[in-house]
Amino acid sequence: MLASTPLYAPLKAVLVPLDQVPDPVFAQQTMGPGIALEPLESQLFAPCDGEIVHLARTHHALTLKTDQGCDLLIHLGLDTVDLEGEGITVHVAPGDRVHRGDLLWEFDADLLACRALSLITPLVVTSNDRWRCELMDAPVGRVIERGAELMMLVATSQASPTGKEGGGNNEYREQVTLALAAGLHARPAARLRAIARAHGCTLVLERGEHQADAASLTALMGLSLRHGDTLDVIARGADAAAALGEAAALLTTPEAVEDDPAHDESADDRADTVPTGDDTTCHGLMASPGLAVGPLIRFGRSRIEINADREEDAEATERALVQAINTLNDTLATDIEQARHQGRREEADILEAHQAWLDDPALREESLAYIRAGRSAAFAWREVLESRINELRRSQSQLLAARADDLRDLQERLVALLVPEAAALGHIEIAPGAIVMFEEITPSQLLALDRVSPAGLCLAGGGTTSHVALLARARGLPCLAAMGAELVEVMDRQDGSDVILDADRGSLIFKPAPDQLIEARESVEQNRIRAAAEQQMAHESARTIDDVPIEVCANVAGQEEARAAFDAGADGIGLMRSEFLFMAHAQAPDQQTQRRSYQQALDAMGAHRVIIRTLDVGADKQLDYLSLPSVPNPALGTRGVRLMARHQALLDVQLRALLEVRPLDRLRIMVPMVCDAAELVAVRERIEALAGEMNLDGRPELGAMIEVPAAAVCADQIARVADFLSIGTNDLTQYTLAMDREDPDLAGRADVLHPAVLRLIDLTVKGAASHRCPVGVCGAAAGDPQGWAALVALGVDELSVEPARVAAVKAGIRRLDRAALARALRGWLDEPIDSVTLRQRLEQWLNETTANNNDRGAPDDAI
Repeated sequence: MLASTPLYAPLKAVLVPLDQVPDPVFAQQTMGPGIALEPLESQLFAPCDGEIVHLARTHHALTLKTDQGCDLLIHLGLDTVDLEGEGITVHVAPGDRVHRGDLLWEFDADLLACRALSLITPLVVTSNDRWRCELMDAPVGRVIERGAELMMLVATSQASPTGKEGGGNNEYREQVTLALAAGLHARPAARLRAIARAHGCTLVLERGEHQADAASLTALMGLSLRHGDTLDVIARGADAAAALGEAAALLTTPEAVEDDPAHDESADDRADTVPTGDDTTCHGLMASPGLAVGPLIRFGRSRIEINADREEDAEATERALVQAINTLNDTLATDIEQARHQGRREEADILEAHQAWLDDPALREESLAYIRAGRSAAFAWREVLESRINELRRSQSQLLAARADDLRDLQERLVALLVPEAAALGHIEIAPGAIVMFEEITPSQLLALDRVSPAGLCLAGGGTTSHVALLARARGLPCLAAMGAELVEVMDRQDGSDVILDADRGSLIFKPAPDQLIEARESVEQNRIRAAAEQQMAHESARTIDDVPIEVCANVAGQEEARAAFDAGADGIGLMRSEFLFMAHAQAPDQQTQRRSYQQALDAMGAHRVIIRTLDVGADKQLDYLSLPSVPNPALGTRGVRLMARHQALLDVQLRALLEVRPLDRLRIMVPMVCDAAELVAVRERIEALAGEMNLDGRPELGAMIEVPAAAVCADQIARVADFLSIGTNDLTQYTLAMDREDPDLAGRADVLHPAVLRLIDLTVKGAASHRCPVGVCGAAAGDPQGWAALVALGVDELSVEPARVAAVKAGIRRLDRAALARALRGWLDEPIDSVTLRQRLEQWLNETTANNNDRGAPDDAI
């Protein structure tokens, strides 16, 4: 039988429905369901037996855990936090055991009424994923006497009758400063939920007077947490300490952000300052770069009328909703698995965030409440998500506002399962090569566009940080967003004629002159011809004008990307990020799973060699199932080779899997975050021991990543014990300059072309050369428009880039006189020079020499 407990009025008061409370956090039930009371006396008593588990520093709010394990927030007045406890006398402390009728507070009602927003006092069930409220027959809007029955708390099937999640009632709390540059958005929120589930614990985030349970993404997003905010993380349950450590590490670790100028939240902040168009042009934000010409087609999606009232009884309607949710959840799970398998990790991450939204108990419970009130399942789901969509769009955070598209996606996909007519409206029929206008587009709609091959996208809404923008960039699809009323006006009068979408310049020319169309089509055709010519030579080796061979390899995450790299002409895999295999699993992949993944990558590359980096998590990448210590500077903490020393068993499984790959002479193992030769020697000794146990004759080559200044300074020593070195320019740049790439104020200055970084790369190359140890580069600089040339001039032997960049980088190398650029670069580095000036000189030098060497490859702007 499900646990339940009655709550009794804690004071004489007027009953106020929670949705009428003049505070949206309570009125929209962001923190949970409940009731509110407008006090008619100045003492407040315990509404039930339980334990005080939290008391706000300013004494205006407390959390009472009932004996059955339900968390009840009692919030004395609204905006009373600003009073700093003035006029409030508290009679309890955290840890106190209280009984129904014990005095909790005394307060100066006149002072609070005059200086706070309101005396209205909400009672809210914050553990609403495990409990529901059933109001008694007390008359809302009427006076209720102290001690009268107020509501019943009833456990759902998930509730623990003892209140001890996971077999324990431990509670741990830690204050953290949010390090996520984009704030707490959907994907890290989904990971918090996964951490809580993995440990069988309750995780709660608390900021000021507001709390959110990690079980509810809507509640977490409702906190609107931004970078730099200070908050408390609370974990309850038998494994609460481990859960707290992982949650704190997630929140205090900066996220990895792609080196992509379009991925910039500040760009969204400039949406209101985008220049207005003339009679022929409208403007927007570059969500994905590129140039396109084609007919302008409007995609209009009508919202089907849905019967508001249910036609069946509540139980049957509830079953229909739950079945639709389960069906969509299964579809998402299949799509996620397929995306992971094919190496489309951005798509998989987005779909996982959708799955977490879908599993939000708050959305489900609110929808069921609508059904119980007589509404249809489709109407209930649409209404509940519509309120959340509007809430997100009102957010001051542009990234949170961009997540409204994800909720719209879930709203429409589930309605389509419940109402067949809605599914028909969602079918996209567009001619290939069109530039498609959307007032709004969901991620699943963009994925559906793949089969019709549009030339570009124009969006009235959205932004550069939306999941749609991310997917467009991954597909190389030119896209403008946040075009606003201008685009809507164009939609109203468009006739399907050809337009020019120049995403790089943020413009849509919808009435181009004939000469503009001719010029744009020529540019598009030149780009196509150039790309085709580069691709024709992509499988040929790349040599500079002075006959220096440079390998151009690819960075990949798995088998599908390896196949794409081979097709693109890559000379090998310069970096296979094994951490993505680990991140795709709920627990560490076993030896056979790893071996299969590594073998598939080698098989995909034919006779070319493959470098696989051992597990590199910590700092910007976390695993839900691997507990890492929470430290103030995680980028300087346990990661890379240090992680391997701490988790030797995990490393052994990976090394055994790698040693089972055939042939071993095409495999190279690369160790991340090495600081000195001793660390690499320790790994080599472990490989020798394991290979001996496995009776192996051969050994794979072993190399070290040069990512920290210490490794660059000691490169000559590391090269003595390494078969190769690979420079990770992203980390090397930020560690050398002490500039966090995730800091929006510093990211633009964290340039690999800073003289200090180039000097360390030069030191690395010279140190390795003394031992005939080859040096590659697998960081973003390898594909940088000017950086790649500087790296070649400094003497690196290999560049590893994204598969789509292989052909263009090879074309640039064939045009480069390495010795000539090396002489020029040495002269520049002898001067007092900054990265901006150095980049300008490199660009000018490359442009001037390109004019004389076009016959050897594609124009340099291909890079």
